[in-house]
Amino acid sequence: MTETTGHERMSTAHSRELGAYLRLVRKRSDIPFKELLETLAWSAGKLSKLERGTRHTHPHEIAFLLGMCGADKTLRERIMALAASPDTGSFVRVHDSSPDTLFGLRTDEEQATTIMSYDPVGIPALVQTDDYTRALTDDEETVTARLERQSSLTTPSWRRVTLFLRETALSAVVGSTEVMRDQLLHLTLLSGTPTTVIRVIPRCQVLNAALCHPATLLTLDAPARPMVHVETDLATVFHDAPDLVAAYQDKFRQLNHLALEPTESRTLLARWANRYDAKAS
Repeated sequence: MTETTGHERMSTAHSRELGAYLRLVRKRSDIPFKELLETLAWSAGKLSKLERGTRHTHPHEIAFLLGMCGADKTLRERIMALAASPDTGSFVRVHDSSPDTLFGLRTDEEQATTIMSYDPVGIPALVQTDDYTRALTDDEETVTARLERQSSLTTPSWRRVTLFLRETALSAVVGSTEVMRDQLLHLTLLSGTPTTVIRVIPRCQVLNAALCHPATLLTLDAPARPMVHVETDLATVFHDAPDLVAAYQDKFRQLNHLALEPTESRTLLARWANRYDAKAS
């Protein structure tokens, strides 16, 4: 599934993850950049393209780079397995502990220009408060990882994040009324910012295929293709094959049709926040 633009290979979710790992290993190394290039007999452009995921190289060269940089055994084995695996346009990453710690997921979300995400059951992970996540998972490692993931998405003012959620998620108490009050206040405030749009799907909408399963759709700077990641209990599935991504783009078109407009959604969020505030008082 290799594509090229000009003199560079088009990056994919697979190649960007590999490149991000190589960049991580190089930055952890104490070898000066110029010395590393001289030892490898590489140009700066070659290493830069590898780290951006816009060119291939033989796994033997990657192994040499990892050896030069002193990568530890666990990381070295993970990178070499990734380098040897075929780029088919779909792959699975098993969660080590929390889905929020997945390296490829964090890499692509940080590079995305737009993110659209839908959770059919609860509040989307990208906008959960720490207390909501804690009550939901009872796992402090997940809370920490999720907050770090969220903070990396709030820095660039040009990124646009759109979250779809169902009104049933607003009425389902997670933790306590205080936790829900703070979560709904957080959503209400976020929905008033220029970088975040929150769309609520009202109870009256009939359940259909678009509402049954979660998904996150990301667009990146051209010429990189759009991509999707879908979280399951134990693993996250990544897609950037055009035909598969097109099916998810259609899903988000349906969600866009079913959801309330942003202003109406914000009014509904504020109404639910007030209900929880009254109960907590």
